[in-house]
Amino acid sequence: MDKEYDVIVVGAGPGGSTAARYAAMGGAKTLLIEKRQEIGTHVRCGEGLARGLLDQAKIPIDRTWIAAEMDGARVISPGGFTFEVDEAKAGNEVGYVIERDLFDRALAKLAGEAGAHIYIKTAARSIIKENGKIVGLKIISQGEPMEVRCKIIIGADGYESQVGRWAGIDTNLAESDIMTCVQYRLTNIEVDPKYTEFYAGSSAPGGYIWIFPKSANTANVGLGLGAHIVKEGGDPKRYLDAWIAKNPKMKNAQQLDMIAGGCSINAPLDSVVCDQVMLVGDAARMIDPMTGGGIAHACLSGMEAGKVAAEAIKLGDYSKEFFQKYEKAWRSELEEKLFRNWMAKEKAMTLSDETFDTLISLLDKVGMDNISVINILKALHEHHPELLKEFEDLL
Repeated sequence: MDKEYDVIVVGAGPGGSTAARYAAMGGAKTLLIEKRQEIGTHVRCGEGLARGLLDQAKIPIDRTWIAAEMDGARVISPGGFTFEVDEAKAGNEVGYVIERDLFDRALAKLAGEAGAHIYIKTAARSIIKENGKIVGLKIISQGEPMEVRCKIIIGADGYESQVGRWAGIDTNLAESDIMTCVQYRLTNIEVDPKYTEFYAGSSAPGGYIWIFPKSANTANVGLGLGAHIVKEGGDPKRYLDAWIAKNPKMKNAQQLDMIAGGCSINAPLDSVVCDQVMLVGDAARMIDPMTGGGIAHACLSGMEAGKVAAEAIKLGDYSKEFFQKYEKAWRSELEEKLFRNWMAKEKAMTLSDETFDTLISLLDKVGMDNISVINILKALHEHHPELLKEFEDLL
């Protein structure tokens, strides 16, 4: 490993690898570090991804990391009412169900091919400052402590990000903006291999249950609970086990693996940059508050951060002011949707099962070419004006 780089990217997930790729493509000498000994392991993810993202981030399709292709998504209420939406309208988590470990490695390979230096089993330990200015990172690589100098750090170190905290960027979350999740990969179940499914209501208070098919009889089946609901560590698993036990399509289910962890479901942060530092993806709290999906947002923000980092190196300007180019880029793409979905999430947490039934049956009845909060409110005004007041704070 060299002792000096233009850009160091911490974390080789989708956001980090994409940031490193675009920084290197732009001519910046780039280091990408991953704390684990294998990129793509210990993934906590439903593995859903929209087709359109791949074009936006110029990610070539590789069939080895596509497990299944989706035609759309279904939202199912506690009473069994179903709203179906095709893939084009279903958001950034519907299109492909991927093999996330292989996907992450493919993105890291693209970064390496673009010229980024990649080191695994290499963990950031702290930022190095001299006279109040960031000059590098202290790291441990393959068990060896060392210091590496740099001009820019891109934090792509996920939900538990330390880079943002070290740099003084406020990424703190309210308890209601944290979801606690558990997911099984189940086989020997009955599943529609062409549709993802989302179940709302009291089976998952403050969250929802998801099914992401991997094949005709195998799927990622998970549950997220609002952290304010969780009283004991095992609560998410107990809720999911209870739901699976009551689902006749899963009476013969067998577990292949289990993952658990937390994710952010907050409104967009006020800032994800400071002098010499940019945050991307989960580290920047860019997970969709309604769906919990983050792969697309990580790749898009990583692309924009990498481009801005390369430009900053060429101009010799690594200031927070210059990094507003990155802020403007990701916000123009994601901010309004993230804020709207956060507001919708806040409201969804308060709805009764009966209201969910009414809402989902209404959506199924009227159909929508363009699904948005505004259009849903218009439908409520026309068909269920008595419920409109319950939703008017979303305007």
